[in-house]
Amino acid sequence: MKPLLVFLVSTAWAFTRGQYYYQELMNYLENRMLAIEDRMELWNEQTHRYHSELKEFKKLTAETMNALGKDHSLLLKDLEGAAARVDHVEREMDYLETQTAPRACANKADKVLEQGAWSVEESRTDEEEEEDWEEVHCVDILSSIRSVKILKRVGSPKGMWIRDPRSSKVYVFNGTRGHSIYQFSSVLDFSSSPGVNHSRQIQLPSVWMGPGSTVYNGYLYYIQQEAGTEVQVVKYDLLSGSVTDTAMFPVESHAPVYTLNPETTADLAADDEGLWLLYANSDSEPNINLAKMDPATLDIEEMWDTRCPRENAEAAFIVCGTVYVVYNTRLASRSRVQCVFDVNDMVLSEEAPLLYFPRRYGAHASLKYSPEEKQLYAWDDGYQILYRLTMKRKLLV
Repeated sequence: MKPLLVFLVSTAWAFTRGQYYYQELMNYLENRMLAIEDRMELWNEQTHRYHSELKEFKKLTAETMNALGKDHSLLLKDLEGAAARVDHVEREMDYLETQTAPRACANKADKVLEQGAWSVEESRTDEEEEEDWEEVHCVDILSSIRSVKILKRVGSPKGMWIRDPRSSKVYVFNGTRGHSIYQFSSVLDFSSSPGVNHSRQIQLPSVWMGPGSTVYNGYLYYIQQEAGTEVQVVKYDLLSGSVTDTAMFPVESHAPVYTLNPETTADLAADDEGLWLLYANSDSEPNINLAKMDPATLDIEEMWDTRCPRENAEAAFIVCGTVYVVYNTRLASRSRVQCVFDVNDMVLSEEAPLLYFPRRYGAHASLKYSPEEKQLYAWDDGYQILYRLTMKRKLLV
């Protein structure tokens, strides 16, 4: 009887203990479930709040975009109206220029020659010589870029085009080297032509190198450079179709004058004061050098260090003996005149213009100045562009 009692007591105690642990486990699980429910409720509240904020943000964004769209439409209409007014003003300016052609700086002999009556007295008085000097010595400096005309896009990304002021003929150098050039009767003829092949093709006796040629007084001056030889300047008579003179140019190496256009070993330019050559002595030379050449004999009359760096230079042009170097970056941005050098020391540093070109494409391969028209003939990524310039008087010092 006693063992049975002991068994019953131990069984009851074990059952009671198990029931206690079971109750503790249920309490624990219930507490965990309550905690999870609290977190889920908090998450639901945060999600609802984030959803409301997102809807409000989307609403504000949509309203802002609609307002910007309306403003953009109004701005576009204003820009179209401004473009139409600018085109109208340019047409008016072109008409005025045709009525009153700009006066170029030229001496009396050139004026008489253009009229077809060459007669210059051998003896001159001191007053006449002084008057001629005042006419020859041009005192213009670039003030601003007045307007831009994108004529067309034809040919290679790099090249050169220029107008002969004596005959009004246009000459196109397509690419960076070749045996031939293309002649058009006028700028209008060139602009209306379907391409360079629809023109008169002139075969030169030697290969021209780089977009650094120029036309001056009826002659073509271009750079000839064979492998392992020095740079040569060739003078070619456009009327007779023959080479009249050549000259070696003493440079130490074939270093490009502009680092952004390595094809330009040397750059010829013509302005009111004569014929010029921009070049680099060597790869180690940091600056652009300038030489004044006799257009008749190709002799070097004088040389200068312009103090304008070659690095990031893309092109240059000369107006009244003043060199304007145009710079850019290797990742093409806006071209700008950033360095000016005047051989006559008549340009003060504070009056030198730092101008930006309103350009839309890559980088200028060439810039050629026309003194008679006061404009630049530019080649930019295959586009032929005219920049009309505004001039002012140099400060005499």
